[in-house]
Amino acid sequence: MSALAPAGAKQTAIVSGGRRKVHTIMPDGSEMMEEFELQTDQLVVRKRRGKTVLGRELDWVYEVGLPPQRITIANETLAESGANPVFCRLDHIDRFEFRVRNLPYAKHNYSVTVDAAERKIVVRTANKKYYKCIAIEDMDRAGLPLDEHALAWEHENNTLIVQYRKPTQLIAAERQAAAARQKLGAADSDAPAKGEGDVQCPQQ
Repeated sequence: MSALAPAGAKQTAIVSGGRRKVHTIMPDGSEMMEEFELQTDQLVVRKRRGKTVLGRELDWVYEVGLPPQRITIANETLAESGANPVFCRLDHIDRFEFRVRNLPYAKHNYSVTVDAAERKIVVRTANKKYYKCIAIEDMDRAGLPLDEHALAWEHENNTLIVQYRKPTQLIAAERQAAAARQKLGAADSDAPAKGEGDVQCPQQ
């Protein structure tokens, strides 16, 4: 199989809400959930969770996408806590994209570099208000080095956008994984039960 789903892993898939959702159980008992847009096959969510030595399931850790928004209750009013920086990874066919929302500082404050030895993208601000090391797990799993020339970034609308161009080896591996996904039998969880209707309308 792939670095994401090694030999011995068990995969199942369903189609729901316009997405193909793939559940992988690793040989060590840890789990991975991925969601792909049906029309484009773009990865929109990847999350993982392991188990403690006693077998208790740990919380999901999001590698791609964001967990459902947490709502805080204050004075009997529902409100989002949104002042702090919010980090999110997106995935594209040819590049990785990392976004940090709620960073209002001017563009000249930011420095975005590659630390080749630590295999991290390092984001820092001159005013020392923000610092983050970003790992690209896909590159780590493939054992590929990070290249400064593959890095690009911009800042707009209080959001720092960091992009890293995928190497050709990784793009080829992802194409193979996509072909393997298409061979998984996927039950349609949105389909009505037999006898509930004679006509099915296509989703818009």
